[in-house]
Amino acid sequence: GMNMMFSCLFGVGYVVLRYRKSGFLKRLHATPLTAFEFLSAQVLSRLGLILIVTAILYVGIGAIIGSHNAGNLLLLALVGVVGALSMIALGLTIAARFSSEELVGGLLNVLTWPMMLLSGIWFSLEGSPRWVQWVAHVFPLTHVLDAARAVMLDGAGLPQIAPNLLYLAATALAFLAFGAWSFRWRIE
Repeated sequence: GMNMMFSCLFGVGYVVLRYRKSGFLKRLHATPLTAFEFLSAQVLSRLGLILIVTAILYVGIGAIIGSHNAGNLLLLALVGVVGALSMIALGLTIAARFSSEELVGGLLNVLTWPMMLLSGIWFSLEGSPRWVQWVAHVFPLTHVLDAARAVMLDGAGLPQIAPNLLYLAATALAFLAFGAWSFRWRIE
């Protein structure tokens, strides 16, 4: 989950910054391409790479530590796809507006640390105050991890993880729409 988060947020967002700084986006703006189409293409083009890296890590770590998956691998892959879409769209939303690598890097760090601490990567939040649990469920990574754990450890099916998948799909669309709305083609 943590690898997926960093790949989606940092690996994808900086590409848009480089495109903007090099003038590539300015040239693209002269075409009939809309910001939504451009960002959607960026999301889909990065999705395959992130899923391949995540699958290699999953298989490699599983072989090293001998983990057992109680659930359906296709359902786990679906969690990965929808989760990666949401986090890629979030990274692009942040990079869509700003042209400073320092600012974008800072914003992504401000976002990733609370997401890591509150998502359940390192420790359970079951005994934490209700407001902390609420904040944790705002982050896409929490939903990815909850759904992946339910599939892998409990053998959960689609009905059990549907709320997580719907949340991730909704956030992906919301982030993409906001990113397209706030997108800047050139440095101003």
